[in-house]
Amino acid sequence: MEELSFVLVWLIFDILLVNTGRVAVFAFSMGRWRGERFGSNEGRVNGMAGALSFKTDGQRVFTRNGLAFVGVAVYVAIAVALLVAAAG
Repeated sequence: MEELSFVLVWLIFDILLVNTGRVAVFAFSMGRWRGERFGSNEGRVNGMAGALSFKTDGQRVFTRNGLAFVGVAVYVAIAVALLVAAAG
């Protein structure tokens, strides 16, 4: 039962980070870059092994790992901003 709850929490966490990264990439690049489509294997086909992003048809595409990394960075930036605001 513990393993199932861990997997469920990880899936929710992963989906939250990836979707936050997808929105952040789209917003910060003003639509020029995009995230890899959900359930797609274009990162495996077009990108190098372990790549966080790749270029295809002149457009930068972030892989699922790249989107999760951006999502973590967004939440870290929010946490730092809140700590700075709380400190004074």
